[in-house]
Amino acid sequence: MKKGSNYCDDVANQLITLLERGTAPWQKPWAPSSRGTTPYNIASGRRYKGINSLNLMAQPYEDPRWMTFKQANFKGARIRKNERGTAIRRWIFSETTASEDSDDFPASDNAQPAGQKPKMYFTTVFNAEQVSGLDPLQPAQLEFDPIERAERILWQSGATIKHDQRDQAYYDVVDDEMHLPPRRQFNSAIEYYAVAMHELGHWSGHSSRLNRDLFHPFGSQEYAYEELCAEIASMMLGDELALGHDPSQHAAYVGSWIKVIRDDSKAIFRACNAAEKICTFVLELGNSEGEIADERSLSGIEINDLSYQKSSGRQSAR
Repeated sequence: MKKGSNYCDDVANQLITLLERGTAPWQKPWAPSSRGTTPYNIASGRRYKGINSLNLMAQPYEDPRWMTFKQANFKGARIRKNERGTAIRRWIFSETTASEDSDDFPASDNAQPAGQKPKMYFTTVFNAEQVSGLDPLQPAQLEFDPIERAERILWQSGATIKHDQRDQAYYDVVDDEMHLPPRRQFNSAIEYYAVAMHELGHWSGHSSRLNRDLFHPFGSQEYAYEELCAEIASMMLGDELALGHDPSQHAAYVGSWIKVIRDDSKAIFRACNAAEKICTFVLELGNSEGEIADERSLSGIEINDLSYQKSSGRQSAR
């Protein structure tokens, strides 16, 4: 892959090709109750973010572990002969301050030292499948209950969620409400929460939260772009929360996504940046202290249709 000014075009064109084949990272399903699909650095254990994550997921490897040449040597491993690495972006603010997890832009205003303009450079990384001498990948061990964690996020969000639809789910930006089918219509609790997290991604864009531009008609390029942001965020959240990922619900947007990226190669970089912010925002909702008022909402998916409404600054389950 070329570096420099062609990087955006190269990544965008590769993703367009994968979208046309139905194999873009966010088009691939994976089972719930598992983690470890998101690429991470083998030395730090930290996952790659933004376009770096998507670019690495677009490569033809199943192992999520990535490393530089030096990191492989430090592990006592070696890059196999004739293997080609993958370029990722990094941002550096000074000789001592670098952002390992880069997006199309520096991660956040808070991360940027005052008065310093970041410089971008490239690092080449290799997948574990390109390396000899590594220990086999060990399955990630879950240290939380996916359903309970997802329910806590919904509860702490304060979102108004109405279970009043038959076969669709959507977020109404005008009334600031999420609309979902009744819980009993879903095949499992996991499926319900995966759909709810997608709509919560849209909900996060309200002017009182992350303030994305959501007022665009269905079928417009802007509408498709927002769906792209939310779908990439859903993929990230599916891994973080072990809810899995089912892309079939949004397959109709593929043509629009291709047009969005083809018209502006940097759109996918901005979408990844927005998706990271959505993911961070949603996950932080679950870190708030507080009790879930009705434990039935954790396990009663087959018999309970609970709507969460704001009431005097707090939610009440009905």
